[in-house]
Amino acid sequence: MDTPTLADVNIRGVAQRLIEKRLRRNSENLKQLQIELTLLDEQLAALSDDANDKEMRSLVSETPLALHEFRDAQKHVDALQDQRNFLVRAIAEQKQSQDDLLDKLGSN
Repeated sequence: MDTPTLADVNIRGVAQRLIEKRLRRNSENLKQLQIELTLLDEQLAALSDDANDKEMRSLVSETPLALHEFRDAQKHVDALQDQRNFLVRAIAEQKQSQDDLLDKLGSN
């Protein structure tokens, strides 16, 4: 049975501290992304309601201006939905990264 040398123990300690530091940074990033997602969901709900109202007005009034306002509002909703999808993917990546780091930490 090989006895670990002082250098081996020191290297493992440094590696563990680096993993812990990356875990803390990952956790902070994950919290920030989740906050952004919450805020974006609130904005998306408000803009979706506004777009739905404008759609109803465009159907009732049948004017080009009302249709233009609806399309413009819908473009904003679509853009926010794209941003939301990006944030959901980023959160999933951060969680996967966190799981990988926890696995590395557990194996040390």
